[in-house]
Amino acid sequence: MAVSVLVVEDDKNIAELLQMYLEREGYAVTVAHDGGAGLSKYRAIKPDLVLLDVMMPVMDGWSVCKAIRSEDQTPIIMLTAKGETDDKVQGLRTGADDYITKPFEMKEVLARIEAVLRRTSGATAEKKARRLVFDRLVIDMDAFELTVDGKRVDTPPKEMELLFHLASSPNRVYTRNQLLDEVWGFDYYGDSRTVDVHVKRLREKLEGVSEQWSVKTVWGVGYKFEVL
Repeated sequence: MAVSVLVVEDDKNIAELLQMYLEREGYAVTVAHDGGAGLSKYRAIKPDLVLLDVMMPVMDGWSVCKAIRSEDQTPIIMLTAKGETDDKVQGLRTGADDYITKPFEMKEVLARIEAVLRRTSGATAEKKARRLVFDRLVIDMDAFELTVDGKRVDTPPKEMELLFHLASSPNRVYTRNQLLDEVWGFDYYGDSRTVDVHVKRLREKLEGVSEQWSVKTVWGVGYKFEVL
């Protein structure tokens, strides 16, 4: 059975382009041109993934995303003409799985869809829980909050995403390139030192908090969130 994608986009030219390319790749595509219609179609067809524009009539994308997330864990990729960090943070706080800034190339959209489906394929809601709790540590991606030893610690979005990604699979070793691909995205052109810098900053926040877990370096390979 074809993977079903709901495209919620008020620009009809962009919506038609997305539909054409996605159908060419074998996806079953449904289109809505405003947030209210998008939410109604979501509830009617229960798609496997939603491509969701931010600025739309009736309901904006953030409101639609929040409504969907209150009902289900369907993967959501947000589309927007805005590239500011605050907009991305708001999208992630409402439960989006990924974020693409317009103008975009279709190969980027296709690659991100594949990546999100790969990450979420076959997972239960419990496995995809966006709030992880360890001894003296809470990583809450819905609220985008890091709580260390009972105190909320201001943490940049990418550090939160990196820590959550590592902690979601305790004791699994990730190479730096895997982390660049899975946390920063396939289109990120930085080098592996970016991962090292973010891990160093996380350690400054987390070092010595608990003996039950730690962010470990696996020399010559990468990093893991070790749980004892």
